[in-house]
Amino acid sequence: MTMSNRHGRLSINSDNIFPIIKKWLYSDHDIFYRELISNGCDAITKLKKLDMMGEYSLPDDYEAKIRVVLNPEEKTLKFIDNGLGMTADEVEEYINQIAFSGATDFLEKYKDKANEDQIIGHFGLGFYSAFMVADEVHIDTLSYKDGATAVHWECDGGTEFDMTDGTKDGVGTEITLFLNEDCLEFANEYRAREVIEKYCSFMPTPIFLEKENAETEYETIPADEVTEKDTVVENIVEEAKYEEKENEDGTKEQVEVSPRMEKAKIVKRPVALNDTNPLWAKHPNECTDEEYIAFYRKVFQDYKEPLFWIHLNMDYPFNLKGILYFPKINMEYESIEGVIKLYNNQVFIADNIKEVIPEFLMLLKGVIDCPDLPLNVSRSALQNDGFVKKISDYITKKVADKLAGLCKTDKESYEKYWDDISPFIKFGCLKDEKFCDKMNDYILFKNLDDKYLTLPEILKKDEADTDTEENQDTDTAADTEKDTRKVVYYVTDKVQQSQYIRMFKEQGMDAVILDHNIDTSFISQLEARNEQYRFARIDADVTDSLKEEVSEEELKETTDTLTEVFKNALGKDNLDVKVEKLKDENISSMITLSEDTRRMQDIMKMYSMHGMGMDPSMFGGSETLVLNANNALVQYIFEHKDSEHVPTFCKQLYDLAMIANQPLPADEMAAFIARSNEIMMLLAK
Repeated sequence: MTMSNRHGRLSINSDNIFPIIKKWLYSDHDIFYRELISNGCDAITKLKKLDMMGEYSLPDDYEAKIRVVLNPEEKTLKFIDNGLGMTADEVEEYINQIAFSGATDFLEKYKDKANEDQIIGHFGLGFYSAFMVADEVHIDTLSYKDGATAVHWECDGGTEFDMTDGTKDGVGTEITLFLNEDCLEFANEYRAREVIEKYCSFMPTPIFLEKENAETEYETIPADEVTEKDTVVENIVEEAKYEEKENEDGTKEQVEVSPRMEKAKIVKRPVALNDTNPLWAKHPNECTDEEYIAFYRKVFQDYKEPLFWIHLNMDYPFNLKGILYFPKINMEYESIEGVIKLYNNQVFIADNIKEVIPEFLMLLKGVIDCPDLPLNVSRSALQNDGFVKKISDYITKKVADKLAGLCKTDKESYEKYWDDISPFIKFGCLKDEKFCDKMNDYILFKNLDDKYLTLPEILKKDEADTDTEENQDTDTAADTEKDTRKVVYYVTDKVQQSQYIRMFKEQGMDAVILDHNIDTSFISQLEARNEQYRFARIDADVTDSLKEEVSEEELKETTDTLTEVFKNALGKDNLDVKVEKLKDENISSMITLSEDTRRMQDIMKMYSMHGMGMDPSMFGGSETLVLNANNALVQYIFEHKDSEHVPTFCKQLYDLAMIANQPLPADEMAAFIARSNEIMMLLAK
């Protein structure tokens, strides 16, 4: 059998497309609310545009609105808009031909005139989301066009539809969903309200929720507040109320306590579920602090006040508005995880879309509205696009600018916020080089006196001290290899390292507090990016400022003797012992650990905590025991090296030095306590 050459067109079978729409296109079944309501918003926006362009005249009493009408008994759900409606030809074009977007067609037709307000829809698939929850869908529509006739359309989700003349007498569209048995929850008033508030809280057209055949509700208002739109059921007069009052002279009189009131009982006014003019759409100059806080509490259900916020407002090269809040974080009890809500033309898309929101900004709470987002067909995710990266970069820049500006113009407030925002800023620096570049000079460090300093301030403050240290350095052999970078000393635990802190303060030296888990990675990154300085924990070495200037030869005998005594007493042949004449004679011993070794241990601990199975002890054993030759107890050990009590003293001095450096392991702590009791018993004899 031979095949002749053929050229044709691929076709899509609707028998197959509907299961795809139902099962794959939308991950959440409740999203049909968003799609159908936003279609109604589009229809209204288009009609208003036509009115602005003189192609249609809106009635004088026109009020744009979308009604969602529930009927649990009939298992139906209606979406009613008073937008531009459709002709039979348009129903054929936009409904019967799947994925031919009316919005796209409209924008193309009026591209030179209609550019002020954005249309929400782009793909023409939103309507079909109704079939995820409905066995049957009806459309009743009447176009705004002169001479148009109403159209009725219905489909049961299969390959066939019926379209006839309709009976609708008002311009707009009414979509009726006959819910399937698995989705009856969506005709429940509370469930409907929940979903509408989730997706549609800020859509540009008022949305009203009604229950079909519900009993009429009433409210009473002052008579002078009645408008032409109100249906007055009853006029009510509340006469003035008086009470008898006794005067000081004993006489009595009637005093008015409630004035005469004229009221009106009216049919309860419908209340829209959404805010059509959200705070982010306003200019920052139009917004008060109270409005920002109220908006934060409403959207995020967080009744703690945010620390501060950034209002994003950009028109070029892309349209982007939003508000980012810096929440107050309880580090002990809360996970550091924020919520950034992404909107497209006031239509909720999703939370925390990582393509738009830089990873470190996920710690914040906020809203971002960008009509230019390249969404996929379900409007639930973004298409991969270089444009999205530009948006992300812009947001990062605005945040950095805000923080830098706050540090420069209101450092007092910036300092007040710092403890709460520092993990976020440090994480941002680790994740984003551009952010780090902008923030480099506006990162704060708290010193030993609880004063906040920037890195430039710390380095300037320490310049003189650094120069002095370098001049005092007598180790000429190592001089050529000496690290000439300025040193920023730091503390990780003020209690644990209190001995070192006291020594520093006595010598007029300073250090900064770095006690967060992120700090080890953070300072390593700062060092890698800056060649002028390095960080060292205050117990990494004994600085020249803390000790007397003596030659190695002067302390050689003492060092040799004490090294042998301590190694024997402790049973540590590889123990590194160093003897110095410290200016503070009350200090007997110290432990120092090189900065590189400690950081490696910290990294190993972190990996171990995360189940990576790495052993921090593999980098241990490189600590140095520093003995103070000016201390009386150390002198006693040197002079009585053969005494029976010297091994006990050596062990005790070693453990005391270790305790000042880090917590002892359980068995070593038990031995230390037992030995302390023995020493006290010796004193008691």
